[in-house]
Amino acid sequence: MNDESNEKELTFKDFDLSKEVSDSLRKMGVKRPTTVQQKAIPLLMDNESLIAKAPTGTGKTFAFAIPILEYLNMDVDFVQALILCPTRELALQIATEFKNLGRFIKGFNVCAVIGGQNIRTQENKLKKNPQVVIATPGRLLDLASRKMIDISQIYTLVLDEADEMLKMGFIKDIRRVIELTPKDKQMALFSATMPREILDITWQFMSDAKEIDVMPKAEDHPDIDEYIIEIPEKDKVNAIVTVIDREQIRKAIVFCNTRTQTEKVLRKLEARGLSCDILHGSISQGGRNRVMDGFRKNKFDVLVATDVVARGIDVDDVEAVFNHDIPNENEFYLHRIGRTGRAGRSGKAFSLVAYMDKARMDEIIRYTACDPEPYDIAENL
Repeated sequence: MNDESNEKELTFKDFDLSKEVSDSLRKMGVKRPTTVQQKAIPLLMDNESLIAKAPTGTGKTFAFAIPILEYLNMDVDFVQALILCPTRELALQIATEFKNLGRFIKGFNVCAVIGGQNIRTQENKLKKNPQVVIATPGRLLDLASRKMIDISQIYTLVLDEADEMLKMGFIKDIRRVIELTPKDKQMALFSATMPREILDITWQFMSDAKEIDVMPKAEDHPDIDEYIIEIPEKDKVNAIVTVIDREQIRKAIVFCNTRTQTEKVLRKLEARGLSCDILHGSISQGGRNRVMDGFRKNKFDVLVATDVVARGIDVDDVEAVFNHDIPNENEFYLHRIGRTGRAGRSGKAFSLVAYMDKARMDEIIRYTACDPEPYDIAENL
């Protein structure tokens, strides 16, 4: 893996980007590339394949999206880039980021194909000849078997959050997808961890790939003030209500580790007079879309959610995130707090730490290089 020391810090100007992509970055208020972007973009722009060990929350999507957009051929009508990812929500989020980055590219079209959506609707979208397709593995193979999509000519294949796809049982599907694509394609694999099954894929299909290893850095985090509230478990909801009132927060997300916990917290928050709704993995895709639409349109103030949907919550004006439960995985912390401080705005993240949570929180702090400050509300409870 590459050594990160003694390297010049690159800017987007160093990448010699097109006016269209540069204008999009400027419009989004994105000023400097994150560490993974500084390392990955030059390699991918140079048509190298890439194996990147990088946790979520470090700017991976732009790291592969910018090179893909720079090398689009607008004179052909086949799929040029395919991004495979583990969840519907992440696929939709990546599609949104591609749309934002490619907004000034005349004729650019991106399509997300995911389970839970009508297959004929997706067929109609694919008939519009998108240059970029973002997909979950099962739905992609379904569409390919029905001859509704052809990925035999793609230039670039991206496997995003490869370890998550492995955990969800997609490893055989990933291999089948790779075999449907050209042998001379560019491949990019992004994964927070590198379990044996993922390494097997890199050895079999990516023998000449460059490798980078990016740990999260404090300067890669968005503009988010992070706080720890040490509080007994039974007082966590009271603490959330107190902070929302004190900080005059109008739009917030409260994260819990289980569906059951989201339902309990929702009831307690509603009993305290807050308007809330809920998102977890057992809610249908249509139901999730309705909840997110209501949240974007300010029909309620607080969204209570699990990590299953954390990556798909792409709302620009979330003012604060609360970790009612401390996440079970270190990188989930970055997923969660990254729902605020978006689109150039600042945000706040509050982690409610009971006695039993302290060891877990200490590990997250070490892993993520974050530095949350204590936030005292004892006199208000």
